[in-house]
Amino acid sequence: MAANLKITLTPAAEHAVRAGHPWVFADRVKSQNREGTSGELAIIYDRRNRYFAVGLYDALSPIRVRILVHGDSVRVDDDWFRDRIAVAARMRDEYFADGKTTGYRWVNGESDGLPGMVLDRYGAVGVVKVYTAAWLPCLSDGRFLDWVRSSCPAASSWVLRLSRNIHGPASKAGLADGDVLLGKREDVEVTTFIENGVTFEAEPVKGQKTGFFLDQRDNRSRVRDLARDADVLNVFSHAGGFSVHAAVGGARSATDVDISKHALDAATRNMQINRAHHPGVSQCRHKTVQADAFEWLANAAKDGASYDVVVIDPPSLAKRQAESVGALEAYQRLARNGVKLLRPGGVLVAASCSAHVSAEPFFKVVRQVAWQHGDAGSELFASGHAIDHPARIPEAHYLKCLAWKTE
Repeated sequence: MAANLKITLTPAAEHAVRAGHPWVFADRVKSQNREGTSGELAIIYDRRNRYFAVGLYDALSPIRVRILVHGDSVRVDDDWFRDRIAVAARMRDEYFADGKTTGYRWVNGESDGLPGMVLDRYGAVGVVKVYTAAWLPCLSDGRFLDWVRSSCPAASSWVLRLSRNIHGPASKAGLADGDVLLGKREDVEVTTFIENGVTFEAEPVKGQKTGFFLDQRDNRSRVRDLARDADVLNVFSHAGGFSVHAAVGGARSATDVDISKHALDAATRNMQINRAHHPGVSQCRHKTVQADAFEWLANAAKDGASYDVVVIDPPSLAKRQAESVGALEAYQRLARNGVKLLRPGGVLVAASCSAHVSAEPFFKVVRQVAWQHGDAGSELFASGHAIDHPARIPEAHYLKCLAWKTE
């Protein structure tokens, strides 16, 4: 049996870990006693050869160690992983105990002490998405299912999703993106869940992220409250989440614009499955437009279109920090084109999911556009992460949304 993997860090990295940060980059590893393998535990010692942390080792990633325990001397074994998952999942289960929402995040990676892993619930279907090869051994040998069977009992099926960077290592471990770890594939390819009383489809096996954009739940409900008797435009609509909530809230019409026909078809189905239980949905005129959302939005005002609520929720526009300036310029253009479509008293709802664009500059550009459009307006809300998507390190902060009402 190989000796424990022992690692020491540079002074700067040691300071960061002691302060609670969960990542150790490869160039911050000062020494290690042997070559490590992805998925094994790395024991971290300080410059005086004293233990002070333990984490998961990833031999292939620039993030070489993802910290599980800071400071405390504990045994990190199956019981430890099971208990940590259970604590995070139980908090969400208790928060959503009224049954009005059955789609939410059970575990949010670093912010729940399980770095590089998220667990989402879609009714009776659980989805695990991993971002590091360090989690592959427990997935291939069945330990993961043992952990979640007791920790997340609401899920009778489990689907595996993988970030693109680990498809190769996963294949060597006998795993692939979309694998059904538990249950039948035909039962999980498309499933339904409830969000604040509204039913949606999710596609855990092949859909975006883990099957749906759960993180916008609260903002969709806010739009629902703004939508009575409104004509609503939903740009970058994906599966129509904002539009369905708007219809439930009494919108006269909802227009979804997206480049993906698959997404627009899902939006149509999401409208249909809510008609029987929500009178507002059956009364709302729903229209889908397949088009490049950037181009369509830039030209819509020329065609005389106008709306009471305009929602702009694009995909991430900055994949790396160097793209943040260009992303802010793009958000500004989108907001400018959006406010041009607003009727007097209309509401612009602008969102960003770009982690490399922080909240302050994003809110600033949206506010500037709104003020230039008319300084008599008012800000309705500026929001961040939902309660099931906590962000406890700077790198985890990605979601922000601002609503502005014109006069």
